Amino acid sequence: MSTSIDFDTEEPLINTVKPLTLSTITIRVIKSFPYRNVKNIVLTNYDLKTKTAKDLFNDSIEHIKNTSAFRPFRNVDYDTLKIYTHAHGSKTVNLVINFDHDEDWILNLGDESKKLVDYGVGNETEISLFKMQDYLDFKADPEEKW
Repeated sequence: MSTSIDFDTEEPLINTVKPLTLSTITIRVIKSFPYRNVKNIVLTNYDLKTKTAKDLFNDSIEHIKNTSAFRPFRNVDYDTLKIYTHAHGSKTVNLVINFDHDEDWILNLGDESKKLVDYGVGNETEISLFKMQDYLDFKADPEEKW
C-alpha cells in the first residue's frame, strides 16, 4: 500500500514505484499562452521531501538561464508554479494550462516550511512555470493564435 511519503512495490504504478527522494518531474515552461509556446524541463532524481516550491522555482530559472535551448524563453519574468497534472490523473483539454484548481494547485513560493510533497507533488507530476498576469489575461480570453 502506498502513502504520500513512501513507495509501492506490491502493485506499482509509475508514480509509486520510486521513492519521493528520487522522483522525476516535468516543468512546463510557458512563454506564451495564446501561441502555445511551451518547452519542458525534466528533472530526475529530484527530492520532493526536502525541496520547497521556491527551490523548484530557483532550479527551473537556473536551468532556463544556463541552457541554450531556452534562450527564447529568457525574456519572460516567470513568477508562478502550478500543477498541470498528476501521474495517472485526468488531463485538461487545454494544451497549455490547467484552468481548474487555482486555489490548491498553485504553489506558494513564499512558504519555506511546506515541501513539494505537501502540495501533492509526486513522481511524474507535471508542473507549469509561467507569468501570472499572462495567465490571468489568457484565462479571461482563452483565444489561441497561430
